[in-house]
Amino acid sequence: MISEFLDLISGVIDLPWWGYIVVMLIFTHITIASITIYLHRHSAHRALELHAIPSHFFRFWLWLTTGMVTKEWTAVHRKHHAKCETEEDPHSPIIYGIKKVLSEGSELYRIESKNKETLERYGYGTPDDWMERNIYSKRSVMGVASMLIIDVLLFGPIGITIWAVQMMWAPITAAGIINGVGHYWGYRNFQAEDASRNIVPWGILIGGEELHNNHHAYATSARLSNKWYEFDIGWMYIRILETMGLAKVKKIAPKLRLDKAKTQCDIDTLQAVISHRYEVLAKYTQSLKATFAKEIDDLKEAAVHYGIDHPTLKRWVLADSKTLQEHERVKLNQVLSEAKTLDKVYTMRDELATIWQRSAASKDELVKQLEDWCRRAEESGIEVLKTFSQRLRCYA
Repeated sequence: MISEFLDLISGVIDLPWWGYIVVMLIFTHITIASITIYLHRHSAHRALELHAIPSHFFRFWLWLTTGMVTKEWTAVHRKHHAKCETEEDPHSPIIYGIKKVLSEGSELYRIESKNKETLERYGYGTPDDWMERNIYSKRSVMGVASMLIIDVLLFGPIGITIWAVQMMWAPITAAGIINGVGHYWGYRNFQAEDASRNIVPWGILIGGEELHNNHHAYATSARLSNKWYEFDIGWMYIRILETMGLAKVKKIAPKLRLDKAKTQCDIDTLQAVISHRYEVLAKYTQSLKATFAKEIDDLKEAAVHYGIDHPTLKRWVLADSKTLQEHERVKLNQVLSEAKTLDKVYTMRDELATIWQRSAASKDELVKQLEDWCRRAEESGIEVLKTFSQRLRCYA
């Protein structure tokens, strides 16, 4: 009896110590793949269609390993995009602070997931079949409890540890790192109207979600990688599913095309600039960094006079003005008034952004405004601004 009991609790599978680590990595990676492919790219953004087989598998696996409900996750994430970096954003580190989002990200998600208004407004188009109504949404605790039993039966007592890691993985990586670090630290390919960052260029550990700035620039793209050196493992899985006939990509981020023969702005130029607006602003800032740096250095004393240290001044100048608080914009404008060149390039950046924000204007009017902006840039006497404008005219 004792030997039979010991055999029972020892688990069906006996592995070396490193084998259990491999199992944990595989299990948690499947969870991350389920979140990024099914919940994020498919359900929240409709960037791809999924066949019933992977769709039901992902739902079942997430029920076992996270207890998350598709409608709740989808609604919270859509609200995050709609209200990004505002008081209504469910989990912005700009609003709540990086420490709170990192340590309490899952709690912030849980609170918002119980907001009926959020679910009604942003939770549309999610599964509403018998399994969703009677099992996944009503008995989420049963899912994670079942996973505990499965882990213990398979691996014995060490299965409890494997299960615990599974339960912590999504809250730490998705709710904490992506929602926190992804809006606080990293590099930016695009000057999106929020604080989103690419954490690292290799999206492997968190399924490609590390490329968070790319995602906010093109939210409906099924592929999160954008530059040649970036890798999105979630996109690799999607392509495999597509090859097997189990997925269909609906949209990816457009690639910029230049027609160097163009010397005038036209409808094609306008459409290309609007499509690539975040990249346009990023290239604008990048091309003028040398000018910014020299002017900012010359403004050190003026900045101190207005109570702004040098790193803060640099960050404010390079940031999208929309991401600054009103009192920050006032102080920045006071400092910029003492630097003619910097004030000019900063002002023209905001003017360029307003062109695609004028939704009431006709296309012909917007083309004229874009052409006028290019003309003034080329007549500004600032060489880098002239070069940028000439390249902008080539957008096609």
